[in-house]
Amino acid sequence: MKIVIAPDSFKDSLSAEGVANAIAQGVRDAFPDAELILCPMADGGEGTVDAILAVLPGERRRASVRGPLGTEVIAHWGWLPESRTAIIEMAEASGLQLLTLEQRDASHSCTYGTGQLILEAVEAGAEKIILTIGGSATNDGGAGMLRALGVRFYDFSGSELPPGGVALAQLSQVDLTHFDPRLQALHFSVAADVDNPLCGPHGASFIFGRQKGATPQQIEALDHALAHFADCCAQVLDHDLRDEPGAGAAGGMGFAAKAFLGAEFRPGVEVVAELVDLEDKARGADLVITGEGRCDAQTLRGKTPMGVARLAQRHGVPVVILAGTLGEGYQALYEHGIDAAFAIVSGPMTLADACADAPRLLRERARDVVRLWQLRR
Repeated sequence: MKIVIAPDSFKDSLSAEGVANAIAQGVRDAFPDAELILCPMADGGEGTVDAILAVLPGERRRASVRGPLGTEVIAHWGWLPESRTAIIEMAEASGLQLLTLEQRDASHSCTYGTGQLILEAVEAGAEKIILTIGGSATNDGGAGMLRALGVRFYDFSGSELPPGGVALAQLSQVDLTHFDPRLQALHFSVAADVDNPLCGPHGASFIFGRQKGATPQQIEALDHALAHFADCCAQVLDHDLRDEPGAGAAGGMGFAAKAFLGAEFRPGVEVVAELVDLEDKARGADLVITGEGRCDAQTLRGKTPMGVARLAQRHGVPVVILAGTLGEGYQALYEHGIDAAFAIVSGPMTLADACADAPRLLRERARDVVRLWQLRR
């Protein structure tokens, strides 16, 4: 029996590699002779760099950069020397994971640190940059990232704008004089799983601002500021991409990446699957086991298990999900290539205990799934 194990991480508990290893132990408990192929996965959010480097030969590099509120943080990025490809994980430099709930501030958080990581990749000699933009804490339209790359933003008095999205309402001039020319030779791909425009009721501020700490009044102000930012950018770029699908991803980072870097947008799970060659691994498999911390109706919207299932479907391979919890609407997954889904918790348990005990719970549930699977063979 050939079994491919391709889970995402369990947030606040285990990395994707840790989840894969725990599942593998359970499979071996039930079927010691099984051929196991471990392929940790991600969908462009936190942990994407680690998932890729768990499978591919590469380096995990680090840099001191400005975090979302301007304090210095240590951020990691991935380097694949053979293809001269850099994996920049926005969450490492500008992510919600760097802030407490009380610190979240969508009005003033900034993407400057993500731009610093891009410069690190340029200095390393990157020819391709994959920018994964899940989990951002920002709503500045990518202006901070652009500032790190040499773009200057001036207000009506000729002073440079302060960081953050709300300040963009005062933007008067976008100066590209010092925009790093080396960026023109690079190929940028953005791994994202949302298709929102930059502005309006379905835009970055209204859809994602609240989770980043914005009040209803701040959301209105931020949406207005991003619209003004797009107006000013259109004047110097001769094109307006605010309504492009994905422009509102990561608080407007999608807009900046498309408009200024010419980035190609792709679903995050597809980018990762291609890098780690998941399709070839799944070819001829008897079973694929995937997973994520919470499986519910949102899983259908480009999350790792759905990406894995679509790929496995092309080769007629059944797919089982192991999840920390099964939430509302998870049953809809059965209509989209998922053959079965199981929660790993078997009884009453606090979230903290479940996170701490995840390796054992995953191992036991994987063992149970494979024992049942053997009965049908």
